Amino acid sequence: MTHTHAHTPHHPAHDTHGEAEILDLDAQVLAEHLTALTGWLPVQAPPRRIVDLGCGTGTGTFALLDRFPEAHITAVDTSAAHLQRLREKACARGAEGRVRTVQADLDAADWPDLGSPDLVWASASMHHMADPDRALKTVHDLLAPGGLFAVVELSGFPRFLPGAAPEDRPGLEERCHEASDRFHAEHVPHRGADWGPKLTEAGFTVEDERSITVHIDGSRGEAVGAYALGSLRRLRHSVAGTLAPEDLAALDRLLDTEGPGSLLRRDDLAVRTERTVWAARRTG
Repeated sequence: MTHTHAHTPHHPAHDTHGEAEILDLDAQVLAEHLTALTGWLPVQAPPRRIVDLGCGTGTGTFALLDRFPEAHITAVDTSAAHLQRLREKACARGAEGRVRTVQADLDAADWPDLGSPDLVWASASMHHMADPDRALKTVHDLLAPGGLFAVVELSGFPRFLPGAAPEDRPGLEERCHEASDRFHAEHVPHRGADWGPKLTEAGFTVEDERSITVHIDGSRGEAVGAYALGSLRRLRHSVAGTLAPEDLAALDRLLDTEGPGSLLRRDDLAVRTERTVWAARRTG
């Protein structure tokens, strides 16, 4: 599902490994919710040809393979490292014959040949397009008549801490999010967009829309702590220049895995977020 933010195809290449780890944790922690989203898709018949745009390390790819066991998937991303990781996972699952990877810049004027899919899935990737309206029209023309386009969008960065945490700087996480939102408004202006009107303008018929609220208690496994740690490390990168020094110091104490204030020592972590999916049909 990818996101963050975590599951984004256009982050700087130097952080590919850290991003890949977050994408994998995102898939692990949110697996149940992703299964619910793929199960909800209003397909008219089980799709045989699927394209996963901005696939990252394969969160959506493998959820769709599980949901549609007869399908073949073309997984598209800008990152060669992510695609390599995806191929390794496909081999480990014995699914390499059902997955094709394509490295492509989806902001380019000409997309590679992606066939004529019955289903296109784009999770937390459309907001990274420089010209998303053009990309939507390209997907519309790509789809087989009657085909479905599923766009998954994030409400924002997940929350992990209670509001009164940490004790020495209550409300720290919310202030980090406010700073991050200002950063993303400039650099990723379409994050959190309402894709319904844009899909209609591109020629689609929007058949349904669904939002899911995620609240996963941290006691359900170590993955939640690792997910929080990796995510807040990435959040720090975008807010370091604008946070108050006291807040940055408090954030660093949370991120210090050896220190007494480490996130990993807390027993009150949770994953709280919301995701919305639009199901749009190419009619006619």
